[in-house]
Amino acid sequence: QAQLAESGGGSVQAGGSLKLSCVTSGRTFSTYHMAWFRQAPGKDREIVASIRWNDGHMTYADFVKGRFIISRDHAKNALYLEMNSLQPNATAVYYCNVGAEDSSGTYYPLGYWGQGTLVTVSS
Repeated sequence: QAQLAESGGGSVQAGGSLKLSCVTSGRTFSTYHMAWFRQAPGKDREIVASIRWNDGHMTYADFVKGRFIISRDHAKNALYLEMNSLQPNATAVYYCNVGAEDSSGTYYPLGYWGQGTLVTVSS
């Protein structure tokens, strides 16, 4: 059974940094795109960043450009999200996801999600 396990969340002060990790097991996702999503209290889940499996092309939501870095290690079956200059509005549960791209190149999630890791940023 495929599993995605996130880790690395925690509490930081505004301006701080965290690095999230997601390790997959149970099957290989080496030929799938992957992404990080987040869900803040009372809000819908939104995509943060995605990375293609084949060329490593990365896409970021406007609200994290220049501050977050998504990366992937195929040998370790791992996905990472380095988050810098965190602000309180980044407080959310962060999820890793396996997905695909539609004909316009837009990422869409498939039915593989981790349990999430909580990030809390205080002012």
